[in-house]
Amino acid sequence: MSDSLNPKSQAPNSKSENWFVSWFDTPYYHILYKDRNYREAQVFMDNLTHYLNLPEKAKVLDLACGKGRHSIYLNQLGYDVLGADLSENSIAEASKNTNDTLHFVVHDKREPFEQKFDAIFNLFTSFGYFDQEEDDIKTLLAIKESLSEYGFAVIDFMNSQQVIEHLIPEETKEVDGIIFHIKRFVLDGFIIKEIDFEDQGQAFHFTEKVRAYTLEDFQRMMNETGIYLLDTFGDYKLKKFHKNTSERLIMIFK
Repeated sequence: MSDSLNPKSQAPNSKSENWFVSWFDTPYYHILYKDRNYREAQVFMDNLTHYLNLPEKAKVLDLACGKGRHSIYLNQLGYDVLGADLSENSIAEASKNTNDTLHFVVHDKREPFEQKFDAIFNLFTSFGYFDQEEDDIKTLLAIKESLSEYGFAVIDFMNSQQVIEHLIPEETKEVDGIIFHIKRFVLDGFIIKEIDFEDQGQAFHFTEKVRAYTLEDFQRMMNETGIYLLDTFGDYKLKKFHKNTSERLIMIFK
């Protein structure tokens, strides 16, 4: 996504069908989260692909890939990678890295792919965004239907219990000269983050809203969709999941 996007193209307090459509398509999302630990993410990819024992040149889908950083790294590991995301701006940026075994498409994760994949990765809490749980169930079904006969899928989600216990209600963060005012709270089963800031004389307001799914919630949805949960891990080093202490909820299924 180009950071030259005119910030005034996003009207203050504008509404869209889903919060992520507007927020992920702005440069501000990437500015706010520019300090994410991508080395840690690469270690996670190393550990995950080793655990899954993916064959050489395996077909991998990075579902909700953003600007494609992890798709690019998976491709460097030797896999045939497709990155998919709803954000047209992110895919436009990611597509600059396209090669014979790395491609990117704009795609709604509720829709299955015609082609089948040896592995499907949904990483870094890119699940639970929809207002209705049935849309998350559609996403699970789409993942299942897009797997090859011997394929595996991975959802890397937050450990909601830990997040809620350590929620910081209010915070101010300055990045690239922009002061972000952030509020966090839990409402109606969602962990919500309200983000307010000003840039170039314009006031902005965005919301992040992720359903606080627990392992039990995922197990219930997977049972409904005929999905078999193979294993769970609690961090990027693939240590076992403990609901009271783990940083992440990483699920391997098919």
